[in-house]
Amino acid sequence: GGKSAAICPTSELSLAPVSRAEDVVSAGESREFYVIRGEGYGELTVSIKQLEVEVVWEKLRQMMAEETSLTAPVVAVNRGGILVDVQGIRAFCPGSQLSRRVPNFEQLIGTEMEFKIIEADAEKNRLMLSNKRAVTADAAASYNVGDVVEGVVMSVKPYGAFIDLGGMSGLLHISQISHDRVMDVEKVLSPGDSIKVMVLSQDQKRGRVGLCTKKLEPTPGDMLRDPALVYEKAEEMAALFKQRVADAEAAAAGAEEAEE
Repeated sequence: GGKSAAICPTSELSLAPVSRAEDVVSAGESREFYVIRGEGYGELTVSIKQLEVEVVWEKLRQMMAEETSLTAPVVAVNRGGILVDVQGIRAFCPGSQLSRRVPNFEQLIGTEMEFKIIEADAEKNRLMLSNKRAVTADAAASYNVGDVVEGVVMSVKPYGAFIDLGGMSGLLHISQISHDRVMDVEKVLSPGDSIKVMVLSQDQKRGRVGLCTKKLEPTPGDMLRDPALVYEKAEEMAALFKQRVADAEAAAAGAEEAEE
């Protein structure tokens, strides 16, 4: 095809704000451009910014697939949440996806916050973020199976209780409350109760922690009869649990070596 002149507006030179074209390109420099208008007769309008946008969207899709966290500034707010600048792309984090309640979203403007991507649709120019997922994933990563953690009962459900661990919540399932059968969680725990629990499982990607008091009981049923005793002996019983797990793992490793 033939050659023709084209214009690249200053606004299309980069994703970042540009005041002078000379700050981005130089006369005689060879660059790749994206044609945004005029592919027939007449003057062409081209863009470097659109090429950068495609690269950024591809990176964002990869980050979402790998559940990688990112840090970005809050630049504006609306009634539903906060607007965030992610490498030049405007993103939205609903208020329901913030890790903590704030009386006014505007107080977050200018702050750097951590997020996980929950939706990245380049065609719709839609980038949705969650601060809550990023924060809870970090908190979950700080706990190890067998750790004893102090918390407060947030709510009680027929299937268990949600425990506030300070920054995140975990589920104490009804089957993990006591060795004795628990028929009604509300007869054992109430919202606002202080409690000690042991971390039974953790999912860092989803930011979830499974909790247990059953394995902290000195004798079966103590959570129903004398929970204060369970909390007093919690660290001691957790240490015994960790030792049993270590012994079992060592025995399994020895059995594998013997088979080889």
